[in-house]
Amino acid sequence: MSLQKKNIIIFSQMQFDGKLESTNYTMAKLLAKDNFVYYVDRPYTWRDYLQFKNTPGFKSRRPHFFSAKNSIIETDNPNLKIIISPPVPSINMLPEGKIYRMALNLNEWIVGSRVKKVIENLKITDYIYINSYNFTLPTLHKLLNPTLSVYHCVDPIIEPYQTKHGLISEDILVKNVDMVICTSKELRNKKALLNPNAYFVPNAANISHSSKTLDPDLAESKILEGIPKPIIGYFGAIERRIDYDLMQELFKANRDKSFVMTGPIDRYYIKEEEYKAPNLFLTGPVPYDELPAVLKGFDVAIIPFKKDEVSSDIFPLKLFEYLGSGRPVVSTDFNPDLKDFTADTVPYCTNAKEFSAAIKTALNDTPELQKRRLEMAADNTWEHRIDEIKSLLQINFDKKHGI
Repeated sequence: MSLQKKNIIIFSQMQFDGKLESTNYTMAKLLAKDNFVYYVDRPYTWRDYLQFKNTPGFKSRRPHFFSAKNSIIETDNPNLKIIISPPVPSINMLPEGKIYRMALNLNEWIVGSRVKKVIENLKITDYIYINSYNFTLPTLHKLLNPTLSVYHCVDPIIEPYQTKHGLISEDILVKNVDMVICTSKELRNKKALLNPNAYFVPNAANISHSSKTLDPDLAESKILEGIPKPIIGYFGAIERRIDYDLMQELFKANRDKSFVMTGPIDRYYIKEEEYKAPNLFLTGPVPYDELPAVLKGFDVAIIPFKKDEVSSDIFPLKLFEYLGSGRPVVSTDFNPDLKDFTADTVPYCTNAKEFSAAIKTALNDTPELQKRRLEMAADNTWEHRIDEIKSLLQINFDKKHGI
């Protein structure tokens, strides 16, 4: 039986108004179609409070920071409400140890007190708690006493600012919740060593959005104006996962093609002024709403992720977004599990030579191949994934309560 009419509190790592589409908020929106969802926005730190004071995001939250009676932002869906907590102390700079853990307990108390006040004001008597990849407050659920506690693990912890405390905090979280849902098989296998009640539910795509690319009346994004065809494109963050050595080989081997990388650049891993080639075009980030128009201008969409010790933990959203747009897709073989979800529609390449050959083949696309890609995308929608998640939540809720 699928989950319906349940109260669900989601404590998320992603803010509800982030510029990029996120697994966390997508899950919240879809669960709210037939449940009552309260999305606890990632708390501002004191540093955030000062740094973002003049931004639209800050202004939308300001009336709610310090008012327990006015802590909710309504959304277009009456079943989905955003809970804003007071800012919390900035503690990540502290060394791991007793002082850090005491400060973390304070932050949990601040956020937990706000959530409990909302629960009290709305007269909510029972609810499911999902920590959606916000391992910074690993025992928050213990303050809230939910009827079922869940950790939704969407990525490996690899960034330095995360690993400093996150590796320890995530282990604490995984061990103490009733169940864990992971977006890759490898993540599930690792978490199952700490909590045997771990499940694999992969990421998916918002096909209704990316398929707008197929509209013949949709114009290509203006950011692609003047860039010579064919365009080999990447849409997403330009950060640790990119195989920059591979890309440099591709630029040189395909001088007759334009490589467009659209997304924010993480300067910790790459400096824009140093990442150059005559046929490379870095457009910067664009709003997620413009995804279809950008993909419209791509002749081939690529996922040039490097293969390393954590790559098999990654199940990228963009894979199915690309397929849902109808565009040919070429990827590296960073995660062997992806083949199970794409059949023969995506070539997974081991080196630059294979990648270049796959691009050449992809440029000779046919309507039959496009149809096959769209069928693959249709089998991997968020609606399918949320149905899986709802079933798992219901099964584990019933099991815990002897139903």
